[in-house]
Amino acid sequence: MERINISSGNPFEPVFGYCRAVRLGNQIHVAGTTAPAPYDRENAYEQAKAALKVIQNALIEAKADMKDVVRTVVYVTDMANLDEVAKAHNEAFADIRPASTVVAVVALAGPDDLVEIEAYAIVNEDKV
Repeated sequence: MERINISSGNPFEPVFGYCRAVRLGNQIHVAGTTAPAPYDRENAYEQAKAALKVIQNALIEAKADMKDVVRTVVYVTDMANLDEVAKAHNEAFADIRPASTVVAVVALAGPDDLVEIEAYAIVNEDKV
């Protein structure tokens, strides 16, 4: 199977030694994704929407789309923001309804990051 690494161009990728997404066969793993700068430091909904857009772009580059997502993991720094994050997640996945886990964390890599989302997708064989 061919491995395809997808970069978002984030300058932290080569420093940390990772890529935005990896496609192997019909599976795509999208790394934990936060909103790219600039973003509203206090708006978890806007940050979640922006992170989901980055995920969508990575999936498109991997010849997939949001409907191929089967699982997400959502990290939040404050459970008081969960309703706003859930709203953005629901807007992106309401008809798809992937399995999802929410994890409360003390902090994320960026000091102003309120939410980070990772996604896993499986594409139909005709897209392989």
